[in-house]
Amino acid sequence: MASTTVVIRSKKLDSKGEAPLYLRIIKDRKAKFISVGIKIDPKFWDEKKLRIKKGHPNSQRFNNYLTNKIAEAENIILDLQTKSKTVSPKSMKEMVIGKPAVSFGPFANKYLEHLERKNLSTYRKYKSLLKKIEAFTPTGDLYFDEIDVAWLKKYEAFLKTHYHNSHNTIYHNLKFIRRVFQEAINEDMVTIDKNPFYKFKITRQPGTREFLTEDEIKKIEEYKLTPFTKVDTHRDMFIFSAYAGGIRVSDMLQLKWENFDGERILLQTQKTGSVVSIKLPGKALEIIAKYKKGTKSAADFIFPIFNNAMDYEDKDFLFREVSTHTAYINKNLKWLAGKLNFEKKLSFHIARHTFATRALKKGMRIEYVSKLLGHSDIRTTQIYAKIVNEDLDKAMEIFNEKAAPTPTNL
Repeated sequence: MASTTVVIRSKKLDSKGEAPLYLRIIKDRKAKFISVGIKIDPKFWDEKKLRIKKGHPNSQRFNNYLTNKIAEAENIILDLQTKSKTVSPKSMKEMVIGKPAVSFGPFANKYLEHLERKNLSTYRKYKSLLKKIEAFTPTGDLYFDEIDVAWLKKYEAFLKTHYHNSHNTIYHNLKFIRRVFQEAINEDMVTIDKNPFYKFKITRQPGTREFLTEDEIKKIEEYKLTPFTKVDTHRDMFIFSAYAGGIRVSDMLQLKWENFDGERILLQTQKTGSVVSIKLPGKALEIIAKYKKGTKSAADFIFPIFNNAMDYEDKDFLFREVSTHTAYINKNLKWLAGKLNFEKKLSFHIARHTFATRALKKGMRIEYVSKLLGHSDIRTTQIYAKIVNEDLDKAMEIFNEKAAPTPTNL
């Protein structure tokens, strides 16, 4: 519970020798002060009663004013604490003086509404992260000034114990909070000094990037399937992506003949909005030719998964369709991996990893790989370069192997 009293700040004497009176709000051993607009000579202050002594000419009027001010503040604070057990002294002060505290939840939702118009997939991911924060603060609003280093540590522990989240999953949850903080600072809703992430550092552990070897790709390519069945088309899409810039499944599903000019694919990626131009190698052109047979409209989809007669303009509908077909594609790829006795768990995203590692191994410059993958930050691409370097390090181990003894002539 918070306590509210009136105190005199005797060290703040003015030229007349008068000191100001303040409302002092204390909660969790943290204090905030609010000026009440009254100054008196400290000799008229009663430290025991916390009121102005009768000897002061305006003692009765000032004391009545102080009593009303305390009652008003206590009512506001009681209302705040009823709504939220985690409300901070600063939030209390701002409400008492009439300056509303900035609530994290409503601001985050406003930010997500803007994001929804640009990227529905990211919007849904962040919406689920926001629900975790709401689960952590079920009693009411969470204010920006309450999110300090101590709060972040408690939330980090909550994600570990309640959701059993891994290190990198926790990283993404905290990164979302950091991003919302930055947006609030950009809109002057929160001052930059209130950002706890200047003191609380979050790091991402390097993840593993599963990819296929040349031999594994060849086995997938050569496995006999009935042409134009769903599993055959899913296989073709996977191989196409592994050769053609590691195109994501969401973009592969939406590729149309208007994106193909005879030798290259030009598309705007769904995830980042970046425009990518990819000159297709021979294998990718073979796959394109397979689906080019017959009369095709420029607006038709290259791979016959989405229905040409359907309207995919509605973002919610598109998201559901992409999710449904992605699950189906991954199911067939898993089946194919089983038939080929692969130990790796095959999914469409491995095609992207495979393209990146193959391109780097074949000598393509990392900047070009980054551009083809549509990465906004080359550091993301450098993860693949690290994998290639590790493989080279292993290759160099041949010089540490003991040579077989040379046979002696009998």
